Amino acid sequence: MHLAYPAVLAALLFCTGLYGVLARRNAILVLMSVELMLNAVNLNLVAFDVWLRDTLHSGQALTLFTIAIAAAEIGIGLAIVLAVYRNRGSSDIDRLRDTAETDAADAEIDTADAADAASVSADAQPHRRAEPAGKSTNAGTTTNAEATS
Repeated sequence: MHLAYPAVLAALLFCTGLYGVLARRNAILVLMSVELMLNAVNLNLVAFDVWLRDTLHSGQALTLFTIAIAAAEIGIGLAIVLAVYRNRGSSDIDRLRDTAETDAADAEIDTADAADAASVSADAQPHRRAEPAGKSTNAGTTTNAEATS
C-alpha cells in the first residue's frame, strides 16, 4: 500500500477538524473537531510506522498515548462544557467571553493602583503640616514655653 492514501485521508480529516474548530460556535462541536484532528495525527503515526517497518512500533505506541490523552481531554472538556451550560444555559462560545470576571477584579485593581499612585505622589512632595485657615506660620503664635512663663 502506498503512503499517499492514508496521508491524504489524514490531511482531509485534519482540515475538516480545523474548519470545525474555527467555524463552529458550539463548544461540543469544537471538542469533536479537536478529536478529528487528533485522529488524523493518529492515522499519520500508524501509517508512517507501517511504511518505515519499525521493529519497536513506536508510531503505534505514540498512538496509544495520544488516544489516552484525547480521552482525558474529552472528559475534562465535557465536564467544563456541562458546568458552563448549567450556569449560563448555553454552550455558545461567543457568549463564554462574557464569563470573565473583569468588572470586580478590575475595580479592585484600579482602586489599589489609585491608592499606590496617591501614596507615591504624597511621598514625592515634602511633608508639611496642615495649618488652620487664617494662621500664619510665625506671626502671632506662642509656644507652650512662652504661654507657661
